Amino acid sequence: MLKVLKSGFYTTVQDKGRFDFRHKGVPVSGTMDDLARHRVNTLLENQTGAPVLEITMTGPTLIFEDATYICLGGAKLSATLNNEPIENYHVYKVDKGDILSYGRLEKGFRGYLGVKKGFVFENVLGSTSQYVPLTADCCIKDGQEIGYLPEVSFEPKLTDLKVRSYLDSAELIVDLGPEFELFSEEERNRLFVNSFSVSKENNRMAYQLEEKMESHSISMLTSATLPGTVQITPSGKLIVLMKDGQTTGGYPRILQLTKEAISILAQKRAGDKIKFATSS
Repeated sequence: MLKVLKSGFYTTVQDKGRFDFRHKGVPVSGTMDDLARHRVNTLLENQTGAPVLEITMTGPTLIFEDATYICLGGAKLSATLNNEPIENYHVYKVDKGDILSYGRLEKGFRGYLGVKKGFVFENVLGSTSQYVPLTADCCIKDGQEIGYLPEVSFEPKLTDLKVRSYLDSAELIVDLGPEFELFSEEERNRLFVNSFSVSKENNRMAYQLEEKMESHSISMLTSATLPGTVQITPSGKLIVLMKDGQTTGGYPRILQLTKEAISILAQKRAGDKIKFATSS
């Protein structure tokens, strides 16, 4: 078991998400930064969709009650194991009683913790991802215990991974949305010429952007949306749906972020700048 001494700001269990219930209005959920989750699980030789802890802004304090192997990824959160600094994308052996804790947020916004074989957690509709109202809690609480299978003899093929950091990237690669052509050429160009700032209204459901486009009166029927769909409200507000975002919406869908762009945006916080670009 993993004992949560302090839960941090907002720590959740997330896997690759739940994909077969969108027609019933159930969001995908899952890790906001799929790149980090994939890399952590790859180093641990887990299935890439295995459950991890997603740690937002301020990290938890955790005590391991059984031996295992761990790997961190995503944001840099000044992590220590028994008060000794540890790095992202490196496999570490932990013993019974070892304590993992986090300090100052150095870069990015969401960190990830994986264990060998993945965390054992309540499965709801084919996923362990926490999402109220499907799951009992929205996030991990102080004093909670999270299961994992002990491991003492793992010999990883790779102990660390040198990866291109995307935490400093401001460019979000997008495809054009279904309603893109309904807007004027001037407005369409503004999307790719201007930079935008992340609003303080950002969470797992959606990221709002501070700078507005022109107001519009385009009306449309409620239509399907995805994580990464960029909607524009009648007042010109840009809203980027994220992993817990709704499955349908009535605002024009002007852009669609790629999977990598969603991971980049998931590591941004209020005030950070982003810029849209097409792949071609």
